[in-house]
Amino acid sequence: MFETPEKHEVIIQEMKLEAALIMTNSPYAEVRAVVDCHDDPSLPVSTIRAWVIGLTFSVLLAFVNQLFSVRLATIQIAANVAQLLCYPMGKLWEMTMPDIGFTLFGIRHSLNPGRFNKKEHMLITIMANVAYNFPYTNGIIWVQYLPTFYNQRWASQVGYQLLVALSTNFVGYGMAGVCRRFLVYPSYCVWPSSLVTIALNSAFHSDRNVHVDGPFRRIYRASRLKLFCIAFVAMFVWFFFPSFIWTSLWNFSWISWISPNNIHLAAVTGFNNGVGLNPFPTFDWNTIMTDSTDPLVIPFFSTFSKFIGTFLSMFVILGMWYSNGYNSAYLPINANGIFDNTGARYNVSRAVDDRKLFDPESYEHYSPPFLTAGAIVVYMMFFAIYSSAVTYAYLYHRHEIMLGFRTFIASFRNKDQVAADRELDVHNRLMKQYKEVPEWWYTVVLVLAVVFGIVGIAAYETYTTPGVVFYGLILCAIFVIPVGIIKAMTGIEVPLNVLAEFIGGSIVEGNALAMNYFKTFGFVTCSHAILFSNDLKLAHYLKVPPRFTFWAQIIATLVSTFVCTAVLNFQMHAIPGICTPEAKWRLTCPGANTFFMASVLWGTVGPKKVWGDGGMYTLTLIGFPIGFLTVLAFYFLQKKYPHWGWLRQLHPVAIMYGGTAWAPYNLSWAWPAVPVAWLSWIYVKRRFIGFWSKVCFLSLFLSMVRRARD
Repeated sequence: MFETPEKHEVIIQEMKLEAALIMTNSPYAEVRAVVDCHDDPSLPVSTIRAWVIGLTFSVLLAFVNQLFSVRLATIQIAANVAQLLCYPMGKLWEMTMPDIGFTLFGIRHSLNPGRFNKKEHMLITIMANVAYNFPYTNGIIWVQYLPTFYNQRWASQVGYQLLVALSTNFVGYGMAGVCRRFLVYPSYCVWPSSLVTIALNSAFHSDRNVHVDGPFRRIYRASRLKLFCIAFVAMFVWFFFPSFIWTSLWNFSWISWISPNNIHLAAVTGFNNGVGLNPFPTFDWNTIMTDSTDPLVIPFFSTFSKFIGTFLSMFVILGMWYSNGYNSAYLPINANGIFDNTGARYNVSRAVDDRKLFDPESYEHYSPPFLTAGAIVVYMMFFAIYSSAVTYAYLYHRHEIMLGFRTFIASFRNKDQVAADRELDVHNRLMKQYKEVPEWWYTVVLVLAVVFGIVGIAAYETYTTPGVVFYGLILCAIFVIPVGIIKAMTGIEVPLNVLAEFIGGSIVEGNALAMNYFKTFGFVTCSHAILFSNDLKLAHYLKVPPRFTFWAQIIATLVSTFVCTAVLNFQMHAIPGICTPEAKWRLTCPGANTFFMASVLWGTVGPKKVWGDGGMYTLTLIGFPIGFLTVLAFYFLQKKYPHWGWLRQLHPVAIMYGGTAWAPYNLSWAWPAVPVAWLSWIYVKRRFIGFWSKVCFLSLFLSMVRRARD
């Protein structure tokens, strides 16, 4: 082309346009659709208005989500609901509050700094985003406290609950600070779920209303706000049908209705405890959009890959159950419980001593633990996820990871070089005018979290070494980058809970409580680092100054921790029969049951007896080589056949993740998202990208109405 440019003028011009587009905006259409490539540094952000509204929602979301965390099905109000409701509150504040205030350090703080703007709105959303999750250690507290589990009544002490909750809630911040160079600054880290949040923010604060071509050969002139109102009302009305008027619409198991007493039909097609092979399993958005699948937010290749993984693993479950592999035919085909040799729920009190530690003699007289076919496959696929995640990160992103390490090291030597490495991305250039958060801020938070964890574990009868906190940090350091990159690109988060259980249970075999802490710190440290990185990306897209984001995350998390601990104690002492099958309002604690099952398998019995040499489920460790070989096969196939478009729609790690979508869930929870995702991401986006860009955040509307319905 350079030798004879006159023959390639069109191509050269297109290349120049593409380069200019990448320099002045994001190279990704999804980002360009909702993220503004301009900034107004004069907009007030950390205002009294933002802090009052943000902390109010932090309290409300923490209260409601903790209160209903023990319900089947769980009711959870996400931060998107706070994002919706805080807008009219902000506008009301703008219209009614007087412009009075004070000056501090040369900055004026007023009750009414003017128009409620998008940066204030996003700061409130970030507060809600870190506050709506209840502490993971509450699962440990329930398993310790409840008489049906370990009956350790001392777990109701508030000091103990606060120390371990504060430790696990804050330990991920230090890792998030380091991970900014890998998960926030790179433009390829899109974070699909964050784009929906930004889209709603833009709808409220943008005066532009572009007319776009759309389906049915029409020009759509309605604004995003009007579309939101229409969708809100329509879905609010519809949700009364599966919830109250015709409740079987949410689990439309019509095939099993043909022969209700046919056990084989129920096992293959059943919505509850079956594998859910059903082409029309639900008409409820609450089932289509689960916590791990949002077909209008998560890219199609990710949703489809997860379904493929679920579908293929279904045949393994059926084959195992019908061949009575591992004695699974004596149990339900797909349930998340743990059973003894009589088919009853496992009574762990018959396998431990007075200190709740493993008692070999009692165990021999009682029974080994038995799993259903669905649960066995879940564990096998979890093993496959971990090897596939590390392999995928190395093969596909090793160059970007090395660049991140180089900029991290350079940040301590030559800041000019770091700035040069970030110059290419428009959002990085715009954020340069704001002061970055120093590394030592994150270090102080990390040290305090470690101290809280050590004190909480050492000062109470946990029979656990304080070294468990450092174990979590080491495991996070190994996995946070590959897991974070996969989350940022696909919307899928690879949870480390099973790997943490596997390693922790091997270290403290026979001690279920200690294993629970190994699991918690091993899982939560990485999970929170990724969650906080997602919030940092939200602030990055909206140009919220990093130091304001830091304090918003820290203070909202602190408030949420105290609120959730207070509600937890109310649940323990004021709700009769909680976490029992007879509990009112379906407060049966499904999460605590799963937590208990894991503590028995990995802690009381220990992985050596279950997965070690001669163990009952040793063969499931084949998941580790399966994950490695699957990614390797995809990598070389894509290199050899780069024009196979269908191959690009399959993500190897997402396929492995789909295999974990069992016990108690099944195919009926995975399949309904596929046609919806195809309609949005493939059909509409390719034909009407302007229309898609305008309404792609409708999933958020449906999500918010779903939670309002609950």
